[in-house]
Amino acid sequence: MAAAKQKSKNQGMELLREDLKNGSFRRVYLLYGEEAYLVQQYKHALMDAVCSPEDSMNRNIHRSDLPEWGALQDEILAMPFFAERRLVVLEDTRLFQAAAGKKSGSADPEDENGDAGTNPEAEEAFALGLKLAEETGADLVLATDPDADRLGVRVRDKEGVYHTLTGNMSGSLLADYEIGQTKALKGLPSDGLLIKTIVTTNLADAICKYYGVAEYECLTGFKWIGRQILKMENEKKGTYLFGFEESYGCLIGTHARDKDAIVAVMALCEAAAYYKTKDMTLWDAMLDLYERCGYYKDDIKSVGLAGIEGLQKIQQIMATLREQPPKEIAGCRVLKVRDYQKDTIVDLQTGTETDTGLPKSNVLYYELTDDAWLCVRPSGTEPKIKFYYGVVGSSLEDADEKSAAFGEQVLAMIDEMLK
Repeated sequence: MAAAKQKSKNQGMELLREDLKNGSFRRVYLLYGEEAYLVQQYKHALMDAVCSPEDSMNRNIHRSDLPEWGALQDEILAMPFFAERRLVVLEDTRLFQAAAGKKSGSADPEDENGDAGTNPEAEEAFALGLKLAEETGADLVLATDPDADRLGVRVRDKEGVYHTLTGNMSGSLLADYEIGQTKALKGLPSDGLLIKTIVTTNLADAICKYYGVAEYECLTGFKWIGRQILKMENEKKGTYLFGFEESYGCLIGTHARDKDAIVAVMALCEAAAYYKTKDMTLWDAMLDLYERCGYYKDDIKSVGLAGIEGLQKIQQIMATLREQPPKEIAGCRVLKVRDYQKDTIVDLQTGTETDTGLPKSNVLYYELTDDAWLCVRPSGTEPKIKFYYGVVGSSLEDADEKSAAFGEQVLAMIDEMLK
Protein backbone atom coordinates (compact mmCIF):
# COMPACT_ATOMS: atom_id res chain seq x y z
CA MET A 1 0.00 0.00 0.00
CA ALA A 2 2.78 2.42 0.98
CA ALA A 3 4.77 1.55 -2.16
CA ALA A 4 1.74 2.12 -4.39
CA LYS A 5 1.06 5.44 -2.69
CA GLN A 6 4.69 6.54 -3.19
CA LYS A 7 4.57 5.51 -6.86
CA SER A 8 1.36 7.50 -7.37
CA LYS A 9 2.95 10.47 -5.65
CA ASN A 10 6.09 10.34 -7.80
CA GLN A 11 4.12 10.02 -11.03
CA GLY A 12 1.84 12.87 -10.07
CA MET A 13 4.72 15.17 -9.19
CA GLU A 14 6.56 14.34 -12.41
CA LEU A 15 3.50 15.29 -14.47
CA LEU A 16 2.91 18.41 -12.43
CA ARG A 17 6.51 19.62 -12.77
CA GLU A 18 6.26 19.07 -16.52
CA ASP A 19 3.17 21.27 -16.71
CA LEU A 20 4.66 23.90 -14.42
CA LYS A 21 7.65 24.08 -16.77
CA ASN A 22 5.25 24.69 -19.64
CA GLY A 23 3.53 27.41 -17.67
CA SER A 24 0.13 25.85 -17.00
CA PHE A 25 -1.80 23.30 -14.99
CA ARG A 26 -3.48 20.83 -17.33
CA ARG A 27 -4.16 17.89 -15.07
CA VAL A 28 -5.33 17.19 -11.54
CA TYR A 29 -2.71 15.90 -9.13
CA LEU A 30 -2.50 14.28 -5.74
CA LEU A 31 -0.28 16.62 -3.72
CA TYR A 32 1.48 15.76 -0.47
CA GLY A 33 2.60 17.90 2.44
CA GLU A 34 6.25 18.33 1.46
CA GLU A 35 5.18 19.86 -1.87
CA ALA A 36 3.36 22.78 -0.23
CA TYR A 37 5.21 25.30 -2.38
CA LEU A 38 3.29 24.02 -5.40
CA VAL A 39 0.06 24.80 -3.63
CA GLN A 40 1.32 28.32 -3.07
CA GLN A 41 2.02 28.68 -6.79
CA TYR A 42 -1.54 27.65 -7.56
CA LYS A 43 -2.90 30.09 -4.97
CA HIS A 44 -0.80 32.89 -6.41
CA ALA A 45 -2.10 32.10 -9.90
CA LEU A 46 -5.65 32.36 -8.57
CA MET A 47 -4.98 35.66 -6.84
CA ASP A 48 -3.44 37.07 -10.02
CA ALA A 49 -6.50 35.96 -11.98
CA VAL A 50 -8.98 37.72 -9.70
CA CYS A 51 -9.01 41.52 -9.74
CA SER A 52 -9.91 43.40 -6.55
CA PRO A 53 -11.02 46.96 -7.30
CA GLU A 54 -11.28 47.97 -3.64
CA ASP A 55 -8.13 48.15 -1.50
CA SER A 56 -10.20 47.47 1.59
CA MET A 57 -11.66 44.27 0.20
CA ASN A 58 -10.36 41.04 1.68
CA ARG A 59 -9.31 38.85 -1.25
CA ASN A 60 -8.28 35.90 0.90
CA ILE A 61 -10.50 32.84 1.12
CA HIS A 62 -10.23 31.27 4.55
CA ARG A 63 -10.85 27.54 4.41
CA SER A 64 -11.79 25.28 7.28
CA ASP A 65 -9.69 22.20 8.01
CA LEU A 66 -10.08 19.31 5.61
CA PRO A 67 -12.75 16.87 6.87
CA GLU A 68 -11.78 13.29 7.47
CA TRP A 69 -11.42 11.35 4.26
CA GLY A 70 -10.30 7.79 4.77
CA ALA A 71 -6.73 6.78 5.49
CA LEU A 72 -5.26 9.64 3.44
CA GLN A 73 -6.70 12.39 5.62
CA ASP A 74 -3.34 13.38 7.12
CA GLU A 75 -1.49 13.46 3.81
CA ILE A 76 -3.85 15.24 1.47
CA LEU A 77 -3.42 18.98 1.39
CA ALA A 78 -6.41 21.22 1.89
CA MET A 79 -6.65 21.78 -1.85
CA PRO A 80 -10.06 22.25 -3.42
CA PHE A 81 -9.41 19.43 -5.93
CA PHE A 82 -9.47 16.74 -3.26
CA ALA A 83 -11.49 18.22 -0.44
CA GLU A 84 -14.88 16.72 0.17
CA ARG A 85 -17.55 18.73 -1.58
CA ARG A 86 -18.10 22.03 0.14
CA LEU A 87 -20.84 24.60 0.25
CA VAL A 88 -19.64 28.17 0.36
CA VAL A 89 -21.61 31.00 1.93
CA LEU A 90 -20.81 34.72 1.82
CA GLU A 91 -22.16 36.94 4.59
CA ASP A 92 -21.29 40.61 4.22
CA THR A 93 -17.68 40.48 2.95
CA ARG A 94 -16.64 37.51 5.08
CA LEU A 95 -16.40 34.05 3.58
CA PHE A 96 -17.50 30.95 5.41
CA GLN A 97 -17.43 27.34 4.33
CA ALA A 98 -19.53 24.47 5.61
CA ALA A 99 -18.31 20.98 4.79
CA ALA A 100 -21.28 19.07 3.44
CA GLY A 101 -19.32 15.83 3.12
CA LYS A 102 -21.19 12.57 2.87
CA LYS A 103 -24.42 14.07 4.18
CA SER A 104 -25.12 15.41 0.70
CA GLY A 105 -23.64 12.65 -1.41
CA SER A 106 -20.44 11.05 -2.57
CA ALA A 107 -17.19 12.59 -1.41
CA ASP A 108 -15.11 10.67 -3.94
CA PRO A 109 -13.25 13.22 -6.11
CA GLU A 110 -13.18 10.74 -8.98
CA ASP A 111 -16.97 10.40 -8.91
CA GLU A 112 -17.69 12.75 -11.82
CA ASN A 113 -21.38 11.96 -11.92
CA GLY A 114 -22.18 10.85 -8.38
CA ASP A 115 -25.68 11.30 -7.04
CA ALA A 116 -27.72 14.46 -7.15
CA GLY A 117 -26.18 15.63 -3.88
CA THR A 118 -22.83 16.25 -5.57
CA ASN A 119 -24.19 17.72 -8.81
CA PRO A 120 -24.08 21.54 -8.62
CA GLU A 121 -26.79 21.70 -11.30
CA ALA A 122 -29.25 19.85 -9.03
CA GLU A 123 -31.43 21.34 -6.30
CA GLU A 124 -30.38 18.60 -3.87
CA ALA A 125 -26.82 19.92 -3.85
CA PHE A 126 -28.05 23.10 -2.15
CA ALA A 127 -30.22 21.56 0.57
CA LEU A 128 -27.71 22.08 3.40
CA GLY A 129 -26.27 25.30 2.01
CA LEU A 130 -29.63 27.04 1.62
CA LYS A 131 -30.68 25.96 5.10
CA LEU A 132 -27.54 27.52 6.54
CA ALA A 133 -27.90 30.58 4.31
CA GLU A 134 -31.47 31.20 5.45
CA GLU A 135 -30.42 30.88 9.08
CA THR A 136 -27.60 33.41 8.67
CA GLY A 137 -29.05 35.72 6.01
CA ALA A 138 -26.12 34.97 3.70
CA ASP A 139 -25.91 36.75 0.35
CA LEU A 140 -24.49 33.93 -1.70
CA VAL A 141 -24.47 30.13 -1.72
CA LEU A 142 -22.09 28.21 -3.98
CA ALA A 143 -21.63 24.48 -4.54
CA THR A 144 -19.01 22.70 -6.62
CA ASP A 145 -18.88 19.12 -7.81
CA PRO A 146 -16.30 16.80 -6.17
CA ASP A 147 -13.50 17.66 -8.60
CA ALA A 148 -14.28 21.38 -8.35
CA ASP A 149 -14.68 22.30 -11.99
CA ARG A 150 -18.42 23.07 -12.16
CA LEU A 151 -20.08 25.67 -9.95
CA GLY A 152 -23.73 26.07 -8.96
CA VAL A 153 -24.96 29.43 -7.66
CA ARG A 154 -27.81 30.78 -5.54
CA VAL A 155 -28.01 34.52 -4.84
CA ARG A 156 -30.19 36.43 -2.36
CA ASP A 157 -32.13 39.53 -3.35
CA LYS A 158 -32.96 42.43 -1.03
CA GLU A 159 -36.27 40.81 -0.10
CA GLY A 160 -34.47 37.70 1.13
CA VAL A 161 -35.47 35.46 -1.78
CA TYR A 162 -32.79 33.12 -3.18
CA HIS A 163 -32.56 32.95 -6.97
CA THR A 164 -30.93 30.20 -9.03
CA LEU A 165 -28.32 31.29 -11.54
CA THR A 166 -27.91 28.86 -14.41
CA GLY A 167 -24.48 28.25 -15.90
CA ASN A 168 -25.31 30.74 -18.62
CA MET A 169 -26.37 33.35 -16.06
CA SER A 170 -23.44 32.99 -13.66
CA GLY A 171 -20.99 32.85 -16.58
CA SER A 172 -22.45 36.01 -18.08
CA LEU A 173 -22.45 37.78 -14.72
CA LEU A 174 -18.78 36.92 -14.20
CA ALA A 175 -17.88 37.86 -17.77
CA ASP A 176 -19.48 41.28 -17.29
CA TYR A 177 -17.75 41.78 -13.95
CA GLU A 178 -14.29 40.62 -15.04
CA ILE A 179 -14.27 42.53 -18.33
CA GLY A 180 -15.83 45.59 -16.73
CA GLN A 181 -13.30 45.69 -13.89
CA THR A 182 -10.40 45.08 -16.25
CA LYS A 183 -11.58 48.05 -18.29
CA ALA A 184 -11.96 50.24 -15.20
CA LEU A 185 -8.65 49.29 -13.58
CA LYS A 186 -6.21 49.07 -16.48
CA GLY A 187 -8.11 49.36 -19.74
CA LEU A 188 -9.04 46.63 -22.17
CA PRO A 189 -6.41 45.31 -24.59
CA SER A 190 -7.12 45.99 -28.24
CA ASP A 191 -6.94 42.27 -28.96
CA GLY A 192 -9.02 41.17 -25.94
CA LEU A 193 -11.11 38.06 -26.52
CA LEU A 194 -13.98 36.22 -24.82
CA ILE A 195 -14.31 32.53 -25.70
CA LYS A 196 -17.55 30.54 -25.45
CA THR A 197 -18.98 27.33 -26.88
CA ILE A 198 -21.58 27.36 -29.66
CA VAL A 199 -24.35 26.28 -27.27
CA THR A 200 -23.60 28.99 -24.72
CA THR A 201 -25.92 31.98 -24.32
CA ASN A 202 -25.84 34.82 -26.82
CA LEU A 203 -25.90 37.19 -23.87
CA ALA A 204 -22.12 36.74 -24.13
CA ASP A 205 -22.26 38.23 -27.64
CA ALA A 206 -24.15 41.23 -26.28
CA ILE A 207 -21.59 41.68 -23.48
CA CYS A 208 -18.76 41.65 -26.02
CA LYS A 209 -20.59 44.22 -28.12
CA TYR A 210 -21.18 46.40 -25.05
CA TYR A 211 -17.47 46.46 -24.16
CA GLY A 212 -16.18 46.43 -27.74
CA VAL A 213 -14.22 43.18 -27.41
CA ALA A 214 -14.01 40.26 -29.82
CA GLU A 215 -15.57 36.86 -29.33
CA TYR A 216 -14.57 33.38 -30.44
CA GLU A 217 -16.98 30.45 -30.61
CA CYS A 218 -15.78 26.86 -30.34
CA LEU A 219 -17.37 23.43 -30.25
CA THR A 220 -19.10 22.08 -27.14
CA GLY A 221 -16.71 21.02 -24.39
CA PHE A 222 -14.29 23.13 -22.37
CA LYS A 223 -11.29 21.41 -23.93
CA TRP A 224 -11.92 23.51 -27.03
CA ILE A 225 -11.71 26.70 -24.99
CA GLY A 226 -8.43 25.45 -23.52
CA ARG A 227 -7.07 24.67 -26.96
CA GLN A 228 -7.93 28.14 -28.20
CA ILE A 229 -6.11 29.69 -25.22
CA LEU A 230 -3.05 27.56 -26.01
CA LYS A 231 -3.23 28.55 -29.68
CA MET A 232 -3.37 32.23 -28.75
CA GLU A 233 -0.35 31.84 -26.50
CA ASN A 234 1.65 29.90 -29.10
CA GLU A 235 0.82 32.35 -31.89
CA LYS A 236 1.10 35.37 -29.55
CA LYS A 237 -2.16 36.68 -30.98
CA GLY A 238 -5.08 37.74 -28.82
CA THR A 239 -5.43 38.38 -25.08
CA TYR A 240 -7.69 36.03 -23.18
CA LEU A 241 -10.27 37.85 -21.06
CA PHE A 242 -12.79 35.19 -20.06
CA GLY A 243 -14.21 31.86 -21.17
CA PHE A 244 -17.29 29.87 -20.24
CA GLU A 245 -19.81 27.26 -21.28
CA GLU A 246 -23.47 26.74 -20.45
CA SER A 247 -22.78 23.63 -18.38
CA TYR A 248 -21.69 25.54 -15.27
CA GLY A 249 -18.02 25.99 -16.09
CA CYS A 250 -15.76 29.00 -16.62
CA LEU A 251 -12.11 30.00 -16.44
CA ILE A 252 -10.63 33.28 -15.23
CA GLY A 253 -6.94 33.55 -16.00
CA THR A 254 -4.82 31.11 -18.00
CA HIS A 255 -3.39 29.01 -15.17
CA ALA A 256 -5.48 26.04 -16.37
CA ARG A 257 -6.75 24.48 -19.57
CA ASP A 258 -10.08 23.46 -18.10
CA LYS A 259 -12.92 25.07 -16.19
CA ASP A 260 -11.97 25.96 -12.62
CA ALA A 261 -14.70 26.38 -9.99
CA ILE A 262 -12.21 27.55 -7.36
CA VAL A 263 -11.26 30.73 -9.16
CA ALA A 264 -14.94 31.19 -10.05
CA VAL A 265 -15.82 30.99 -6.34
CA MET A 266 -13.22 33.63 -5.55
CA ALA A 267 -14.42 35.92 -8.32
CA LEU A 268 -18.11 35.61 -7.46
CA CYS A 269 -17.40 36.31 -3.80
CA GLU A 270 -15.32 39.32 -4.78
CA ALA A 271 -18.07 40.50 -7.11
CA ALA A 272 -20.66 40.12 -4.35
CA ALA A 273 -18.50 42.19 -2.00
CA TYR A 274 -17.89 44.80 -4.70
CA TYR A 275 -21.56 45.19 -5.56
CA LYS A 276 -22.39 45.37 -1.86
CA THR A 277 -20.30 48.56 -1.67
CA LYS A 278 -22.68 49.91 -4.34
CA ASP A 279 -25.70 48.83 -2.29
CA MET A 280 -26.40 46.08 -4.82
CA THR A 281 -26.84 42.33 -4.54
CA LEU A 282 -25.62 39.91 -7.20
CA TRP A 283 -29.26 39.60 -8.26
CA ASP A 284 -29.35 43.38 -8.74
CA ALA A 285 -26.20 43.06 -10.86
CA MET A 286 -27.85 40.33 -12.95
CA LEU A 287 -30.92 42.49 -13.55
CA ASP A 288 -28.71 45.45 -14.44
CA LEU A 289 -26.90 43.27 -17.01
CA TYR A 290 -30.23 42.25 -18.53
CA GLU A 291 -31.30 45.90 -18.74
CA ARG A 292 -28.08 46.88 -20.51
CA CYS A 293 -27.71 43.93 -22.87
CA GLY A 294 -31.12 42.27 -23.21
CA TYR A 295 -33.26 39.70 -21.42
CA TYR A 296 -31.71 36.52 -22.79
CA LYS A 297 -33.19 33.19 -21.74
CA ASP A 298 -31.54 29.89 -22.63
CA ASP A 299 -32.58 26.32 -21.99
CA ILE A 300 -32.10 22.74 -23.14
CA LYS A 301 -34.44 19.85 -23.89
CA SER A 302 -33.19 16.28 -24.07
CA VAL A 303 -34.97 13.35 -25.67
CA GLY A 304 -33.85 9.95 -24.38
CA LEU A 305 -33.83 7.18 -27.00
CA ALA A 306 -32.19 4.06 -25.60
CA GLY A 307 -31.01 0.91 -27.36
CA ILE A 308 -30.24 0.15 -30.99
CA GLU A 309 -33.65 1.42 -32.04
CA GLY A 310 -33.06 4.62 -30.10
CA LEU A 311 -29.71 5.18 -31.81
CA GLN A 312 -31.40 4.71 -35.18
CA LYS A 313 -34.05 7.29 -34.25
CA ILE A 314 -31.38 9.79 -33.23
CA GLN A 315 -29.65 9.26 -36.58
CA GLN A 316 -33.04 9.61 -38.29
CA ILE A 317 -33.70 12.97 -36.63
CA MET A 318 -30.29 14.33 -37.62
CA ALA A 319 -30.66 13.02 -41.19
CA THR A 320 -34.14 14.52 -41.56
CA LEU A 321 -33.00 17.90 -40.30
CA ARG A 322 -30.08 17.84 -42.75
CA GLU A 323 -31.99 16.62 -45.78
CA GLN A 324 -35.13 18.65 -45.12
CA PRO A 325 -33.95 21.74 -43.24
CA PRO A 326 -36.87 23.57 -41.62
CA LYS A 327 -37.76 27.03 -42.89
CA GLU A 328 -39.36 27.93 -39.57
CA ILE A 329 -38.83 26.76 -35.98
CA ALA A 330 -41.21 27.58 -33.12
CA GLY A 331 -42.71 30.45 -35.07
CA CYS A 332 -39.32 31.98 -35.93
CA ARG A 333 -38.01 32.10 -39.48
CA VAL A 334 -34.68 30.36 -40.12
CA LEU A 335 -32.04 32.82 -41.34
CA LYS A 336 -28.91 30.68 -41.44
CA VAL A 337 -28.11 26.99 -41.02
CA ARG A 338 -24.75 25.88 -39.69
CA ASP A 339 -23.86 22.24 -40.34
CA TYR A 340 -20.66 21.49 -38.47
CA GLN A 341 -20.49 17.99 -39.95
CA LYS A 342 -20.37 19.46 -43.47
CA ASP A 343 -18.42 22.55 -42.32
CA THR A 344 -20.96 24.87 -43.94
CA ILE A 345 -22.97 27.96 -43.03
CA VAL A 346 -25.81 28.56 -45.47
CA ASP A 347 -27.57 31.93 -45.58
CA LEU A 348 -31.15 31.08 -46.55
CA GLN A 349 -31.85 34.66 -47.62
CA THR A 350 -29.01 35.00 -50.11
CA GLY A 351 -28.08 31.37 -50.74
CA THR A 352 -24.43 32.10 -50.01
CA GLU A 353 -22.35 29.41 -48.32
CA THR A 354 -19.29 29.81 -46.10
CA ASP A 355 -17.37 27.45 -43.82
CA THR A 356 -17.71 27.22 -40.05
CA GLY A 357 -13.98 27.34 -39.41
CA LEU A 358 -14.30 24.66 -36.71
CA PRO A 359 -13.49 20.93 -36.63
CA LYS A 360 -16.20 18.67 -38.01
CA SER A 361 -18.85 17.56 -35.54
CA ASN A 362 -22.35 16.12 -35.79
CA VAL A 363 -24.07 19.37 -34.84
CA LEU A 364 -26.73 21.54 -36.50
CA TYR A 365 -27.29 25.18 -35.55
CA TYR A 366 -30.13 27.43 -36.68
CA GLU A 367 -29.96 31.22 -36.48
CA LEU A 368 -33.52 32.53 -36.25
CA THR A 369 -35.43 35.80 -36.38
CA ASP A 370 -36.00 37.74 -33.14
CA ASP A 371 -32.44 36.82 -32.04
CA ALA A 372 -33.56 33.27 -31.27
CA TRP A 373 -31.50 30.15 -32.03
CA LEU A 374 -31.62 26.36 -31.85
CA CYS A 375 -28.74 23.88 -31.76
CA VAL A 376 -29.18 20.11 -32.15
CA ARG A 377 -26.59 17.47 -31.27
CA PRO A 378 -26.55 13.85 -30.11
CA SER A 379 -25.13 13.43 -26.62
CA GLY A 380 -21.60 12.11 -26.58
CA THR A 381 -22.08 10.18 -23.33
CA GLU A 382 -25.77 9.18 -23.15
CA PRO A 383 -28.43 7.76 -25.49
CA LYS A 384 -29.99 11.19 -25.94
CA ILE A 385 -30.38 13.91 -28.51
CA LYS A 386 -30.10 17.42 -27.12
CA PHE A 387 -31.81 20.63 -28.22
CA TYR A 388 -30.20 23.82 -26.94
CA TYR A 389 -32.04 27.06 -27.60
CA GLY A 390 -32.20 30.70 -26.67
CA VAL A 391 -34.66 33.59 -26.96
CA VAL A 392 -34.67 37.27 -26.05
CA GLY A 393 -37.59 38.95 -24.28
CA SER A 394 -38.59 42.46 -23.30
CA SER A 395 -38.54 41.48 -19.60
CA LEU A 396 -37.75 38.49 -17.41
CA GLU A 397 -41.36 37.38 -17.54
CA ASP A 398 -41.58 37.80 -21.32
CA ALA A 399 -38.34 35.87 -21.84
CA ASP A 400 -39.57 33.06 -19.57
CA GLU A 401 -42.83 32.80 -21.50
CA LYS A 402 -41.08 32.82 -24.88
CA SER A 403 -38.61 30.18 -23.74
CA ALA A 404 -41.33 27.86 -22.41
CA ALA A 405 -43.34 28.15 -25.63
CA PHE A 406 -40.23 27.64 -27.76
CA GLY A 407 -39.28 24.47 -25.88
CA GLU A 408 -42.76 23.00 -26.21
CA GLN A 409 -42.83 23.64 -29.95
CA VAL A 410 -39.39 22.09 -30.46
CA LEU A 411 -40.49 18.91 -28.70
CA ALA A 412 -43.70 18.87 -30.76
CA MET A 413 -41.61 19.14 -33.94
CA ILE A 414 -39.50 16.17 -32.87
CA ASP A 415 -42.56 14.12 -31.92
CA GLU A 416 -43.90 14.70 -35.42
CA MET A 417 -40.59 13.57 -36.96
CA LEU A 418 -40.64 10.34 -34.92
CA LYS A 419 -44.13 9.29 -36.01
